[in-house]
Amino acid sequence: QVRLVESGGGLVQPGGSLRLSCAASGFTFSGYTMRWYRQAPGKARELVALITATGTSTNYADSVKGRFTISRDNAKKTVSLQMNSVKPEDTAVYYCNVYYYASFYWGEGTQVTVSS
Repeated sequence: QVRLVESGGGLVQPGGSLRLSCAASGFTFSGYTMRWYRQAPGKARELVALITATGTSTNYADSVKGRFTISRDNAKKTVSLQMNSVKPEDTAVYYCNVYYYASFYWGEGTQVTVSS
């Protein structure tokens, strides 16, 4: 059974940093691309970043490029999102995601609030 558990969210001031983590289980983690999405109130869920199975390739939404970094540890079955220079518009629930056997799997999300 695929399970994704996000952690690390919280309240952070504009310009600050936060590191999100996602612990995965129930599938061969090292074989799959992992993604972080976010959903702000009243808005559609959007892709923030992705990292390929071996970690050799990453991709970012234009809105976070240069500020966020996605990484993974295949031995620990975790994927992380380092968020630097955060802005109020980064406020959202952040979700970990994997596309596995023709289905999307999601964690329950972790809330990030950027406010002074």
